[in-house]
Amino acid sequence: MQTDVDRMLRDIEMETRLTAPLTGLKILDPLTLHAMRRVPRHEFVPRELQRYAYDNSPATIGHGQTISQPYIVALMTTLLRPQPDHVVLEVGTGSGYQSAILAQLVSRVYTMEIIDKLHATATDRLHRLGYDNITTRHGDGYQGWPEHAPYDGIIVTAAAAHIPQPLVEQLTPGGCLVIPVGGSRSGQELLRLQKDAQGNVEIQNILAVAFVPLTGDGHVAPYNIV
Repeated sequence: MQTDVDRMLRDIEMETRLTAPLTGLKILDPLTLHAMRRVPRHEFVPRELQRYAYDNSPATIGHGQTISQPYIVALMTTLLRPQPDHVVLEVGTGSGYQSAILAQLVSRVYTMEIIDKLHATATDRLHRLGYDNITTRHGDGYQGWPEHAPYDGIIVTAAAAHIPQPLVEQLTPGGCLVIPVGGSRSGQELLRLQKDAQGNVEIQNILAVAFVPLTGDGHVAPYNIV
């Protein structure tokens, strides 16, 4: 698989250069890319798709959900700016791949999945592969996981109609939220939200993206940006 991993990382590097005028990032975080080298992506896709696991494209994982394109995983993780002492929340466990990447970079990952079968499968997979700093939960990630808040970073792997207020509230001062937002796949934008010590937020529009929609309490009134 090593040649496939090298090919995936070269494709990520190429797309990073192509999108740099939009993202402002000429390179992505080297530690993130190293984590992606170590995580066996083929373990996180269905058996019949494993030969495509290291292609720079999303793949279906069943139940109408996907594992994100490797470039997008690398970009979102870089935008989160993970540090070794960070505690991070992920909304949308999916196959567990993003969780596994984060587990290489931070102290603790809490991850939520609303689809019961995906949650169960990802939990078993992450346990089997030895990721012992990840805690999973079956539930509605729109509301976050307040029991373990505040979080140094929150990453959302499905598109919300708006920025969920509970997630902003669960960020630590100085914390960062990375989330795709938009009501349709053709109108989504990847956003990076930074929260300051006073609770005010600054939002960067990073890149047009296409994610499956976030399910759950998406009808709740949107967060009002200060």
